[in-house]
Amino acid sequence: MEITSFEEVNSWKQARRLTNEIYNLTKNQSFFKDFGLRDQIQRASISTMANIAEGFDGRTDRQFSSFLGYAYRSATEVQSHLYVALDQGYIDEEMFKKAYESAEETKRLINGFLQYLDDDKDVR
Repeated sequence: MEITSFEEVNSWKQARRLTNEIYNLTKNQSFFKDFGLRDQIQRASISTMANIAEGFDGRTDRQFSSFLGYAYRSATEVQSHLYVALDQGYIDEEMFKKAYESAEETKRLINGFLQYLDDDKDVR
């Protein structure tokens, strides 16, 4: 099956779920007041989604792979920011674990797509 739009990419769908989770977490009263952290974690989650979408419209698989790499690193940035939120008491351990695992799943899917692109040079 050929993928014809970025909305069909499983890693993008998961990154969208992650972004929604992050936005829900940052609505918390104490988290909401930390403008710097709130902005950074939201931007990192958005960057994950956006880089997958932008890379999909790249002219080559090599370009797409580069953008997937950026997306992967942005998901890691989300995970790092989650530690700050946990340490500051903005989220509890359960919230942390759920969001961290969502970012981890996003990274697994991105990595799988990177391997697929690497293995199949005639994807698009």
